[in-house]
Amino acid sequence: MSDAPAIAPAPALSKNELLKQRDPTLAGDIAATLANAEALRFSDDDEQFIKFHGFYQQDDRDKRKTGKEYIFMIRNRLPGGVATPEQYLVFDDLATRYGNNTLRITSRQAFQWHGVVKKGLGPLLKGINDALSTTLAACGDVARNVMAPSTPSTSALTDEVLSDAALVSRELLPRATAYHQIWVDGNEVKLGAEPPAEDPFYGRQYLPRKFKTAFAIPPLNDVDIFTNCLGFVAIADPANPARVLGYNLLAGGGMGMSHGNKETYPRVADVLGFFPRARLVDVAKAVLVAYRDHGDRANRKHARLKYVLEEKGAAWFREQVEQRAGFRLEAARPMRFTKQGDLFGWHRQTDGRWFLGLYVEAGRVKDTPARQLKTALRRIVEKHRVEVRLTPSQNLLLAHVPEAARDDVTALLAEHGIPVENQAGAVRRASMACPSLPTCGLGLAESERALPGILDDFERELAALGLADEEIIIRMTGCPNGCARPYMAEIGFVGRAPNKYNIYFGGDEASLRLNREFRASVKREDLLKEIGPVLRRWRDERRPGERFGAFAERVIFPELAAAAAAPAATAPAATPTVTS
Repeated sequence: MSDAPAIAPAPALSKNELLKQRDPTLAGDIAATLANAEALRFSDDDEQFIKFHGFYQQDDRDKRKTGKEYIFMIRNRLPGGVATPEQYLVFDDLATRYGNNTLRITSRQAFQWHGVVKKGLGPLLKGINDALSTTLAACGDVARNVMAPSTPSTSALTDEVLSDAALVSRELLPRATAYHQIWVDGNEVKLGAEPPAEDPFYGRQYLPRKFKTAFAIPPLNDVDIFTNCLGFVAIADPANPARVLGYNLLAGGGMGMSHGNKETYPRVADVLGFFPRARLVDVAKAVLVAYRDHGDRANRKHARLKYVLEEKGAAWFREQVEQRAGFRLEAARPMRFTKQGDLFGWHRQTDGRWFLGLYVEAGRVKDTPARQLKTALRRIVEKHRVEVRLTPSQNLLLAHVPEAARDDVTALLAEHGIPVENQAGAVRRASMACPSLPTCGLGLAESERALPGILDDFERELAALGLADEEIIIRMTGCPNGCARPYMAEIGFVGRAPNKYNIYFGGDEASLRLNREFRASVKREDLLKEIGPVLRRWRDERRPGERFGAFAERVIFPELAAAAAAPAATAPAATPTVTS
């Protein structure tokens, strides 16, 4: 009898892994369902495949009492959030013809089309591709849209970094043939009797989960670089500050978690080292392949790259990357981030032209009786052929505006109810929300539809406290998956159940620090009751220039920890002391 220890069987693959393994072209029965006018939805299996094609199957949850009305959300891939005038006009037209007449700016600098019915999918996706954009790998277990700083005036490095972001985006695209056959060529997918070939880069099973990449240029952390699976921080050449010398490599960030599951958590990325710019693609592929090879394929809630870094360590993962890239990383170069957020109003670009930063409430480009933003943008882009850039905070820039066109752009916006100066208060400008209800199937509570009213309450409270001009970064999501990055906010609201939210405090201005839970399961109407006393203490007890998140981290959480640790008989009240 052998004394060798028994080898534990490998964990069973998750259902999604088996689906990908069985059909690595990602074709499924998508083409057949698309051609069947009687079919209103895709099968449960194909519902996983269509994500790789760039869209989600949803239903209007406001109408569920009368039966499910299937609709689709389509997302494009727009590296760095940059759209040419021609592309933007096509995107706007597609939203009118096939969507709900709105464009949604995502927190990852892409566009989403909402409310699309099945018969509109073909022309909408083909229209996006005809405009030289794509929806391929905008969703699914792949490298998704690559983020990058979009503001033309913040750094002379911006153009080089945007170019590098587009390069990485192209290099990390899957080579699945079914996408182009279905949506671009419009042909029936014919796979034949032989097993389909696997993707040469992703393999038969692609990645264990989604993979997010971003570029940043210090000192501005507008992309929330530490929340990404893969991050590149641009380091300027000391001999030529307008040139990128190389990048500091970050890995292992991520926002998603699940309520009640301590094995899931948000995490900030580790800094692994520095490499020269010429090795950018090699490093990007090495990180992705290391994740492909070592990510958890049995438990999708434990499948993100952040768990690999957390459990195996940054040093181990750096060795994996170095082996695949074929060279050793250097020590990370000094970098310092001081803030995040967008610039609003008119600003001169580094090339002498102008750009205009526009606040877009919850990222929704739409027309209302008071503000016809969608119509105004179309008229401006048609007339002046300006570039449109999306920001990581769900706002929008009109870039490359000639001096002679500035006054006309301002006038066109005013004609449609949109000011250029004083566009919104400081708290509102620093806010974000995910769509959630009624379209997102994961939504537990309202987000996009609730945040404007919540901000109204905050603005009144802050004005009453004499804090109307103070900025507080507030982010809201309808579930714990973290699409609007609420766990980095100074105040985060995360949907827990219908009309109930967990409250988080403690993020910082530079978006380097995770916040912490302050209260759980608070009703929407009670949010300000819980936060108001802390706002008053912040006003009265803060240090000079101390932001709300820093105050909460320095004062509120130590008090809560002390209260929790005190013996039950002598424990002070759990609520921090309020001073008037």
